[in-house]
Amino acid sequence: MNAKEQELKLSPEEKAMLAGEAGPAIRKAMEIIVALGKIYGAADLVPVQSVQVAGVSYKNLGDAGLEFLRNWAEQGARAVVRTTLNPAGMDMLRWAEHGIPRSFAQPQQAVVDAFSQMGIELTLTCTPYYVGNRPAAGDHLAWSESSAVSFANSILGARTNREGGPSALAAAFAGRTARYGLHLDENRRATHLVDVRCAIQSLADLGALGAIVGKWTQGGVPYFRHLSLDWATRPEDVLKSLGAAMAASGAVGLYHIEGVTPEAGRSGALEQIRDRLTVDSLDAGYEMLNGPMDQIDFVSLGCPHTSLDELREIAS
Repeated sequence: MNAKEQELKLSPEEKAMLAGEAGPAIRKAMEIIVALGKIYGAADLVPVQSVQVAGVSYKNLGDAGLEFLRNWAEQGARAVVRTTLNPAGMDMLRWAEHGIPRSFAQPQQAVVDAFSQMGIELTLTCTPYYVGNRPAAGDHLAWSESSAVSFANSILGARTNREGGPSALAAAFAGRTARYGLHLDENRRATHLVDVRCAIQSLADLGALGAIVGKWTQGGVPYFRHLSLDWATRPEDVLKSLGAAMAASGAVGLYHIEGVTPEAGRSGALEQIRDRLTVDSLDAGYEMLNGPMDQIDFVSLGCPHTSLDELREIAS
């Protein structure tokens, strides 16, 4: 046993759960949480207020994933905190109209049924904060889905790492997660300073900016200066897209914007800066996102899922 493993402290209740006294489903959940805690050097576990579960599409899960979920459900696994669900691999109501074969639709329905059996809300959205799962500042969470993690940490001031599907499920059943990463104050300080010196005037501009900064920071915590959102009538909606772009290009789970996000003004927020970037052009970001195109034959809207206000704007 190494030093990190020895440092993880469990309460008497947690030790009993790990020993199987609350049943095999909770024991499996605790085994996952404790293993991650030891790997990442967590000192202890922390209760979570909510969970967002990804890994819902049958295309990704396959038969092995479906069997894993069914077994956990049959063992009695049930969510003990509010738990919402990422999108499935098809429209659950209109799959036939979209040309989805029954051979895919049936096991996809079985996946969703397994989640339902475990007490998970069938929200089927990557923006759970639009449908009621909106944490408060300082809440500890166990969320998967990269754009939702960014939104919860950066815009709402909650605390979550980017969980995988099994670890998020484990937290839902045990009601806790390991305290490491973005659950800790020292890991929420900025690591990269970004001075924005070009005009940012649209959602597309923010996407290009996010692509540049995410690729540059590669998992760091960027701090933006001189980023004006005066043009945005709904700042939360546009910041959702900025975070999604950085999460996609560089696995960024938290960012700060001077004068905008809740933790940007926190004491010591800039004490760990290790690199600086001045963005005076968005050309590189647009080049990353765009490709050669003679004609458009398909348009997809809502990744991350749109808000009602965004839908109204699109419809108009």
